[in-house]
Amino acid sequence: MNYKGLLFDFDGTLLDTNNLIIETFYQVIEPKFPGKYSKEDMANFIGPSLSDTFTMVAPDRVEELTNEYITWNRLHHDELVREFDFVVEVLTDLKKAGIKLAIVSTKRQEALLRGMNLMGITDLFDTIIGNDDVKNTKPHPEPVLLALSRLGLEKNEVIMIGDNYHDIEGGQNAGVHTAGVAWSLKGTAFLETYHPTFMLQTMKDLYGIVGVPAHA
Repeated sequence: MNYKGLLFDFDGTLLDTNNLIIETFYQVIEPKFPGKYSKEDMANFIGPSLSDTFTMVAPDRVEELTNEYITWNRLHHDELVREFDFVVEVLTDLKKAGIKLAIVSTKRQEALLRGMNLMGITDLFDTIIGNDDVKNTKPHPEPVLLALSRLGLEKNEVIMIGDNYHDIEGGQNAGVHTAGVAWSLKGTAFLETYHPTFMLQTMKDLYGIVGVPAHA
């Protein structure tokens, strides 16, 4: 297969934001609903949009909770995130080899750019799609199809890569190949139940999949 583009989720795929997300949810939800959700429960909030999550928690307080989440998350972002191994190295090699790169995330553009700028990878990407670019977020196919349109690629030329079910289902719903990541907080056994085309053990697995040598 001649892949020409790679679509990446961001949180939990390229940047380890798991601790940040869980802690932000805890700081926002625990004072209002003491003891209702453990941090283990809040790990399940990773992936869906804030609107979807807070609609489940308190449908009459979605805007309030979302604004509090954004404020706390901004204040503590840089201290609570860390880079996954080999991400910057591999992305740089892929870009040099002419592979088109896109972010397809349920996160807001502003928050995506903060993390990407922190990692120094913003200029490596041809397009960035956040939840404010679409009406429907993953697993709806709209964001993936928008990425294809912006990149000028066909469905059989790309892979959607992510750490959660909605990344895999979003890719499948759009008719593209998919890859789960073994460093997902969800674990490989969980991701395998969604039958991704590939399962990456490390970012370096992408070299063989797209046929790009290391340090291209």
